[in-house]
Amino acid sequence: MAGVYIHIPFCKQACYYCDFHFSTSMKRKDEMVACIVKEIEMRKNELENEPIETIYFGGGTPSLLSQEEIDSIIESVYRHHEVIDPEITLEANPDDLSEEKIKELASSQVNRLSIGIQSFFEHDLKLMNRAHNAEEAKKCLELATQYFENISLDLIYGIPDATHEQWMENIETALSFGIPHISSYALTVEPKTALAKFIEKEVIPDVDDEQAEIQFFMLIDRLEDEGFMHYETSNFGKEGFISRNNSAYWQGKSYLGIGPSSHSFNGRQRSWNIRNNVKYIKAIESGELPIERETLSKKDSYNEYVMTGLRTIWGVSLQKVEDDYGKEYKAYLENQSAKYIQEDLLYLDNGNLKTTEKGKFLSDGIASDLFMLNLK
Repeated sequence: MAGVYIHIPFCKQACYYCDFHFSTSMKRKDEMVACIVKEIEMRKNELENEPIETIYFGGGTPSLLSQEEIDSIIESVYRHHEVIDPEITLEANPDDLSEEKIKELASSQVNRLSIGIQSFFEHDLKLMNRAHNAEEAKKCLELATQYFENISLDLIYGIPDATHEQWMENIETALSFGIPHISSYALTVEPKTALAKFIEKEVIPDVDDEQAEIQFFMLIDRLEDEGFMHYETSNFGKEGFISRNNSAYWQGKSYLGIGPSSHSFNGRQRSWNIRNNVKYIKAIESGELPIERETLSKKDSYNEYVMTGLRTIWGVSLQKVEDDYGKEYKAYLENQSAKYIQEDLLYLDNGNLKTTEKGKFLSDGIASDLFMLNLK
């Protein structure tokens, strides 16, 4: 089973922390949607007839699309692939989710909303230059929960000047709406973003890693108390609401990325589309794919498996490492992980290497030290 990711490269305004590909000009939206539909057709054979189980609209801000545009893209996926009982997710911003918009989405094939709340505090939203305010954040959840059962929301922790008490209030507010899935990320300073420039100029305080770590564990403790499964570093879901799309990425399943800047993976090869709206449209209209591809070496494939595996509750299987990459890789992994096991950051569970509670916040750094650098 595979997935299709649709990148919608438009936003009303630029969030200060964001380094994803988007444009704040909607002038070419009609052309973009037509090209996305055409790209789906052009690449219909790439997944080698694997059935599709997830369709995910990301961005950018997919909720800026009209219902007709959303439907046309979904119909194109159905027309060119076998689609079986799909999870169809649309990322949305609170300021787009009027009751009329929510009703339209609820009557469509979209069956899951991922809502970019980020915070319920005005100060935080202004600091990040979000397009919505705190009242809109709460109002859209009141409405959305009347029409959708499967809802995820995003929260950001480690925001400068946001106290632990405020962070806990954010968590409690999210829980008060009965949301069954929460994705939460540390505020990260990406190069060349407005946030990076403001911190450099001391307009905004720098992020505090210690603050972020404390708030990360506050989140884990509170959500696990409420019955959420912490199935991946940034993702928490109640039973029956673990994201099939998210899980597929971390478990190494194939997916097709459509739209400018989107990435694809078929188990052996990665590819990515050009990160430029005008060039993307021009190429697709000319019948060309603006795409680059690379075939993963055994070493790169192993490193990816370690990175993704350690972020999840499933961990890294030593047997899979031996079967897929060889005994030398398994021996290397066992040797490199020994110190982290001794430091109580990793542990072995039925042959699967996993992070301990203490190691969860450090999983990416630990994984990088387990990477294979020399073997081919």
